[in-house]
Amino acid sequence: MLYLLFEYLHKHYDFPGLRLFQYLTFRASLSIILSLIITTVYGRRIIDYLQRKQVGETVRNLGLEGQMQKQGTPTMGGIMILLGILIPTLLFANITNVYVILMIITTIWMGAIGFLDDYIKVFRKNKEGLAGKFKVVGQVGLAIIVGLTMFYNPNIVVRQAVDETTVVKNAAPMVLRQKESKFYYTQDVKSTKTNVPFYKNNEFDYAKVLKFLGQDYEKYAIIVFLAFVIIIVTAVSNGANLTDGIDGLATGTSAIIGFTLGILAYVSGNTVIADYLNIMYIPNSGELIIFAGAFVGACVGFLWYNSYPAQIFMGDTGSLTIGGIIAVFAIMIRKELLIPVLCGVFLVEVLSVTLQVSYFKYTKKRFGEGRRIFLMSPLHHHYQKKGYHEAKIVTRFWIVGILLAIVTFVTLKLR
Repeated sequence: MLYLLFEYLHKHYDFPGLRLFQYLTFRASLSIILSLIITTVYGRRIIDYLQRKQVGETVRNLGLEGQMQKQGTPTMGGIMILLGILIPTLLFANITNVYVILMIITTIWMGAIGFLDDYIKVFRKNKEGLAGKFKVVGQVGLAIIVGLTMFYNPNIVVRQAVDETTVVKNAAPMVLRQKESKFYYTQDVKSTKTNVPFYKNNEFDYAKVLKFLGQDYEKYAIIVFLAFVIIIVTAVSNGANLTDGIDGLATGTSAIIGFTLGILAYVSGNTVIADYLNIMYIPNSGELIIFAGAFVGACVGFLWYNSYPAQIFMGDTGSLTIGGIIAVFAIMIRKELLIPVLCGVFLVEVLSVTLQVSYFKYTKKRFGEGRRIFLMSPLHHHYQKKGYHEAKIVTRFWIVGILLAIVTFVTLKLR
């Protein structure tokens, strides 16, 4: 909103300093600062309010050291994260930008699902919360909205090299460009292509999965694209939810991922840098860096109270939202195939649960008694059972997250 106001003032009045709001880095910096203020300064008031309302965590005794001391700790702290993301985004981002609109929808949509789950647990005293099938329906619904918008919205395009024989009709006009004394044409077109890590040409077209159907295979590209979007959104959202098991783990890891995605959004939305790195240029996607700044600021600010020993838990209000945001953000900047690398901590947590449950069922059926691979799943509980302190586990997972973020950056050039 402030962005639009300052844009209007800049066009009609000659006040000094108005041009600052045209710079993405300036608005992203303001977004981070405001988000930190909201989550740290006003976060204390939210915690006090939740304590007065006795919105406390009900902890199941899993035999972990210090676990029962967390009984009654305020939950639903994801509200702090939601406010820390939405308020700076609405103030400093261009809210007419389709990418920003989708991120706002994602935040509210997933926040509502998580809030409903926490509400049922806390106020209805139902430990199971919202039924898993309803969570999945909500995640799939969001994925369909995002997928259809990206596929059909005329403002979501990518810039690609073309020759005069492959010009796309009813698209933006061709532009002649030069690189290393070579001239070529580019055009902004609708596309189902995405970036692929460690691959020479660095691009993969979802539509080509259906190439076996013949010449008209591109007509059905939406089916494959939607399937991928649904899988990614549900997987990452649930992965973040599983990772939120000990103080500061999901919050810190998500801040690292959010920072990385923000940098990737900036380079993908900058024609010069994208051309230098030979990655897909996505017009207008640079605006997402303001949202990324708010996201990182909200996670770091929440960590002020969520680090060990936690004074508040984010609950599903926060964890489901964080996962959904990461998934949709990566999809929109065409970096979703980097998620297994960048979100490696989430992936390992999900795999540890999947392997544990599958192996237990298999051995129970075959040997009459269930056996386990890990002492407990998700993986962070396995290390707790081995006697590691929570703070040490979290710090080491953060270090792994930083290493994975570095590897993600390396993929931009290593092919």
